Amino acid sequence: MPLGLREKLKENCPLEITAELFPSAKGGTIKARLVLRDRLKIESVLLRHKDDRNTVCVSSQVGCPLGCQFCITGTLGFKRNLESLEIVEQVLFFARLLKKPFGTAQGKVTNVVFMGMGEPFLNYDNVIGAIKILNDKDGFNLGARHFSISTVGIIEGIEKLAKENLQINLAVSLHAPEDRLREKIMPINKKYPLAKILAAVRNYIKETNRRVMFEYIMIKDMNDSDEQAKELAELLKNIPLSFVNLISYNPTGIFRPSEPVTIKKFKEILEKNGISVTQRYRFGDDIRAACGQLGIC
Repeated sequence: MPLGLREKLKENCPLEITAELFPSAKGGTIKARLVLRDRLKIESVLLRHKDDRNTVCVSSQVGCPLGCQFCITGTLGFKRNLESLEIVEQVLFFARLLKKPFGTAQGKVTNVVFMGMGEPFLNYDNVIGAIKILNDKDGFNLGARHFSISTVGIIEGIEKLAKENLQINLAVSLHAPEDRLREKIMPINKKYPLAKILAAVRNYIKETNRRVMFEYIMIKDMNDSDEQAKELAELLKNIPLSFVNLISYNPTGIFRPSEPVTIKKFKEILEKNGISVTQRYRFGDDIRAACGQLGIC
């Protein structure tokens, strides 16, 4: 293109993404603090797996209005929703980074998870809009099954997603087997109690025939007892195509993580009662990039 046109495009359509990088000393993880057009900031994380998968954990809001007790983002309050292109920009930033000599090898983004700052279903249209751009063959061309959305249980969002013609993965944050405790650590449970969430999940599975992941953060002496494992198994026993993902609480200054032996026993009780269980590997806790630790506006 002519120099004059290039200069005009650079001025009016800048491609630069301003961000500060925080690589983990443990390797495999890098956090980016991106500066938005209004000078607000968000954090995103790149998780590099040994099998050559590269997952980008994106934010959907600046801050978060929900105030979950185990999450730093909830202490920031809510600033605004991110636009679709601001969500896409997070993925694009790491895609560019992976084209450079970073870590042990180059690569490309293979998965995108909406598990960063904010509640994705409170910004539903922009989240789905971003996914459609990233999924489009003329966009990022990333398969729909490589996207995962995590929600605290916004029922309207679950119902909408069930009707989307996209095979997106759904994760629901439970973190307690009964309403009283869940309401204590997740105030949103007042509006969306467990019974209503699970009914929406059953309908979602019926309409999509897709598996649903239930996330469960293990907090010492809070939700990790043998009895609570049995209650959780009872709660989920009649939900087909579902599994539990146990997450060791990442320190945010309030609680303590469950002991490894406690998590192991909790997992065994669930399995003994017929519940499929996985355990999430901890990424980026040394750079405050692990689940619940993102926190800058």
